[in-house]
Amino acid sequence: MISTNDIRRSFLEYFGSNGHDVVPSAPLVPYNDPTLMFTNAGMVPFKNVFTGLETRAIPRATSSQKCVRAGGKHNDLDNVGYTARHHTFFEMLGNFSFGDYFKEQAITHAWTLLTKEWGLAKDKLLVTVYHTDDEAFGLWQKIAGLSEDRIIRIPTSDNFWSMGDTGPCGPCSEIFFDHGDHIWGGPPGSPEEDGDRFIEIWNLVFMQFEQQADGTRLSLPKPSIDTGMGLERIAAVMQGEHDNYDIDTFKALIAASESLTGVKAEGDTRASHRVIADHLRSTSFLLADGVLPSNEGRGYVLRRIMRRAMRHAHLLGAKDPLMHRLVPSLVTEMGAAYPELGRAQALIQEVLEREETKFRQTLDKGLKLLDEATDGLGEGGTLAGETAFKLYDTYGFPYDLTEDALRSRGINVDKDGFDAAMAQQKAAARAAWKGSGEAAAGEVWFDIAERVGATEFTGYTSTTGEAQIVAIVKDGKEVESAGAGDAVTIITNQTPFYGESGGQMGDAGTITGADGLAISIADTAKPLGRLHAHGGKVESGSVKVGDAVVLAIDVARRDAIRANHSATHLLHAALRNRLGAHVTQKGSMVAPERLRFDFSQPVALTAEDIAAIEAEVNAEIRGNEAVSTRLMSPEDAISAGAMALFGEKYGEEVRVLSMGSKADGKNFSVELCGGTHVRALGDIGVLRIVNESAVSSGVRRIEALTGEGARQWFVNREEQLKAAASALRTTPDEVEARVVALLDERKKLERELAEAKKALALGGGSAAAQAADETINGVTFSGQVIDGLDAKELRGLLDTAKQRMGSGVAVIVAVNEGKGAIAAAVTEDLTGKVSAVDLVRAGVAALGGKGGGGRPDMAQGGGPDGAKAADAIAAVKAVIAG
Repeated sequence: MISTNDIRRSFLEYFGSNGHDVVPSAPLVPYNDPTLMFTNAGMVPFKNVFTGLETRAIPRATSSQKCVRAGGKHNDLDNVGYTARHHTFFEMLGNFSFGDYFKEQAITHAWTLLTKEWGLAKDKLLVTVYHTDDEAFGLWQKIAGLSEDRIIRIPTSDNFWSMGDTGPCGPCSEIFFDHGDHIWGGPPGSPEEDGDRFIEIWNLVFMQFEQQADGTRLSLPKPSIDTGMGLERIAAVMQGEHDNYDIDTFKALIAASESLTGVKAEGDTRASHRVIADHLRSTSFLLADGVLPSNEGRGYVLRRIMRRAMRHAHLLGAKDPLMHRLVPSLVTEMGAAYPELGRAQALIQEVLEREETKFRQTLDKGLKLLDEATDGLGEGGTLAGETAFKLYDTYGFPYDLTEDALRSRGINVDKDGFDAAMAQQKAAARAAWKGSGEAAAGEVWFDIAERVGATEFTGYTSTTGEAQIVAIVKDGKEVESAGAGDAVTIITNQTPFYGESGGQMGDAGTITGADGLAISIADTAKPLGRLHAHGGKVESGSVKVGDAVVLAIDVARRDAIRANHSATHLLHAALRNRLGAHVTQKGSMVAPERLRFDFSQPVALTAEDIAAIEAEVNAEIRGNEAVSTRLMSPEDAISAGAMALFGEKYGEEVRVLSMGSKADGKNFSVELCGGTHVRALGDIGVLRIVNESAVSSGVRRIEALTGEGARQWFVNREEQLKAAASALRTTPDEVEARVVALLDERKKLERELAEAKKALALGGGSAAAQAADETINGVTFSGQVIDGLDAKELRGLLDTAKQRMGSGVAVIVAVNEGKGAIAAAVTEDLTGKVSAVDLVRAGVAALGGKGGGGRPDMAQGGGPDGAKAADAIAAVKAVIAG
């Protein structure tokens, strides 16, 4: 028997030997079509080639493309497991001509491969053509020798393909295989066409027109070919099976499921094993392509698929998580063709085990409540929508799981009632939000979020991406369009732009589109924590809701932010290592040019502390270990030692960032964080702490630089050192010694100057000083103002003045650096008449100060206004004069 892997390989080899470029499968997340949730057809990766936006060196291609149909209009989820050909994941074999060959060669290739290379019986094949496509009809007669009764004209859109309301389009020709008259059904176009006897195995699309907005069709200058053949369907034909689930790949996966559960795939359990096998493929491939379970967008669809499979594992009686134990079987079957499965195997198994462990708790509780709610309901009954909503809202039991669980019992669910309860809850949430004190202008974000849902963030793995504009805000209000010069905020369905949160600044960059549209994005916010709001200016062109656009972040700016953000994690760990476990983050700011980190610490860091912390962080940076990311529940993450970051809001799952390593084998840093980070610690470059200061009681702040910012800081410091050396007429290496010498010289000169001023204050001799005295109210008075005198010298000078005078009052005001210090001395015979304290207080007031004190014979004080020194002397005289 030919295996599925052999069929895939022979298809690609056939077209490769006929001039086609063999192209690897594109990821399941479309990179060139923002309207699609998942890649759902083989032509999706070539869409821009067909529309002329891209060109290829080789005008022919062939591929086996991974596809998922489990969300949006292409949703087969509810049928999977109960029919022969519905899948969430499938492979589409295809050959493509981009303006090279057309109908004749496409039909020739198809007929040759099916009948000559693979040996299918010609009498088992029949084809359809669009009813007006006489050319294709004649070519099938000429090339395949088919009689007219085996070439069926179909007048419906089933045989006319279009990319959209406008754009490339053309007729199709489908090839069907007759599984035999023992199976009910008729050929396409007949009343029995919905039967399973005649199965479409290959669709040839002849892309020859361009649909205009007015409904007219113009011939394309270069007609093209797009074909698609489901690998599972052709494998069933070539392995002599009618049911896709009986081909070798599914048999192996179902056998593994049977072995692990101990339950045969027979009777009522058959569908459960099929669901598990199919959903194992879709979940594993989605995880391998970077989709992770969440409550929004693609992640929600992934989680929905997972939970459906996990419920069927529960139905089979599996006591422990099952899905992750089936991954090795999938890798064995498909890992050779898709190496990404093997590379991501550990991640796939970890995520599946965690999700199933968590979901089993919800499932057990939900099924018990569901049994109670449906007690007394028989086949044909209906579960109230309000009850289904309560299960969803209170206990986390999804609606589709409720519907699926009741399906086997023939019980319906009131979907309208569920929707009404959901709408009522949203209305209540809106009312609560409006009454919470939020700014009224913010209501626009609530409207948008309620209508379009959360923005899907793709920026952990991408810096560019296509998206569809779902809302435009201008001057605080929603608008349908905007033009050049308008300041706008753009909301898209998905984005690589990080929205400011958790201390990390939002991304900047550009949004571009058709007809010269260019929007410069200065910042990205995250209103309501769900939307990514791109704020900027329309530089050229015009933009409207519904437009497909290309988003590109400023990569250099993002890289600088990522380096600073990762550095805060290392800094946090180093602070705890150095200072103790009391250190916790109290806030942060991560910008492109710098970082700021606030932390609990009662006293200032010493120079030795700062040096040790900086050295430890840089040692980790030089180690250049990869940064790893895991998804965990907050409780599991914290119990495993992860640090929760200040200011972050955590949902039921969190990203856990692990960095570096310690001697005991544990990670240097493990923290919960939703921000963007470097791939390896060496990307940070270097960390330099430039300041440490107090923020408030018990909270300190470190400011630091990394990467280019740190390098520039070092360059600036070196230039400053060189400039200082030049001014000092020495070399940079000798600057310290030169400065020390100059400081010693300055101290010597200051001492000499103080001695000179002291000598000057003494009046150059007692006779000269005595001549300067004056008599006030019968009291001998000596008053002096001396610039540059140290206040510490005042008492010594006054003692000398008292000895000289014998009887009298001496006052000196020392003026230094704009401030004034005053001291007064009164000889003992006059303390009963004049108090030195009263004199000083009068002088201090004149200097703009308050107070002053001492003894009746000696007092001292000061004030901020040294320029009023003469006024201070006058004030003292006034007190003596009475």
